[in-house]
Amino acid sequence: MAALACPRPRTGLAVASVVVVTAAALALGPVTANDGAIVNNSAVTNTVVANSAAAGVSWARTAPGVIVEVIPTHFTTPLHPEALTHPDADGMSGQPGAGFALAANVRPNPISPDSSIPHLPGIDVSSNQGAINWASVAPHVDFVYAKATEGTYYRNVDFANQYNGPYDYGVIRGAYHFAVPSNSSGTAQADYFVAHGGGWSADGRTLPGALDIEYNPYGATCYGLTTGQMVGWLTNFITEYAAKEHVFPVIYSSTDWWRTCTGNYGGFAKEDPFWVANYSTTGGTLPAGWGFYTFWQYSDKGSEPGDQDVFNGAYSQLKILAVNG
Repeated sequence: MAALACPRPRTGLAVASVVVVTAAALALGPVTANDGAIVNNSAVTNTVVANSAAAGVSWARTAPGVIVEVIPTHFTTPLHPEALTHPDADGMSGQPGAGFALAANVRPNPISPDSSIPHLPGIDVSSNQGAINWASVAPHVDFVYAKATEGTYYRNVDFANQYNGPYDYGVIRGAYHFAVPSNSSGTAQADYFVAHGGGWSADGRTLPGALDIEYNPYGATCYGLTTGQMVGWLTNFITEYAAKEHVFPVIYSSTDWWRTCTGNYGGFAKEDPFWVANYSTTGGTLPAGWGFYTFWQYSDKGSEPGDQDVFNGAYSQLKILAVNG
């Protein structure tokens, strides 16, 4: 599985930026991304983790490998239960309406004109695709995200095939959760996701779980929540997932939905990689806080099953994301 050709390699990592670890929380001096001895020293990392556990501190690791304190939040958000008529049909589709079809002269895995880095091909799938013949698909993709859960009421019946299949053929895989904030809390949905396939392990072949937050397929676009309530719901999900899995989830959304339903909140950009949905020849404008996308969904149809995606970096960087989260 080769990356697309690129004239100049990128030196940075296509993931969320590093935050500083506080000495009070972790019994170590300040650590930044430039402290390679700390970031890459497993003995020091183990000591930090052990000290955190002893102090009763929840922790998670950023993509560059820095350990940070995580305090799960429990903001109250209103519930507006809706009729859940088609959870099996809900996949990642952050762009409303018909999917974007690439022109004949555009590469099947496009490169943004303002980027000099390679883009790796990948897909995201759900029960819409059913059981997939991974022997034929695996040679053409470098990563796969499979829907695991929705709300606290649905599990993808094809998840075992779609999550374990890529792994069996050497493809880096991950799981995603389809959020329905009107029906239950972010904390409850994070717990449900973790319990039913959304867990993470630093094996170099499993990507951090992804939160699919987008247009409501059942009703009001923002699920009946104000922008502040939506940010609270998201914070509950993110902090619960990070505290349990020790890694920050990827956030999948479109810039339009994010601006409309969170007020263009930028507070998650330091820890959470962003996966933008934009059916065009570029990733487009991103929400506040994110200077680049980590993943880009550019179409809901293509040569491979499911939605068509790219990773914003080289294969070595994708492996780092799978190791560090």
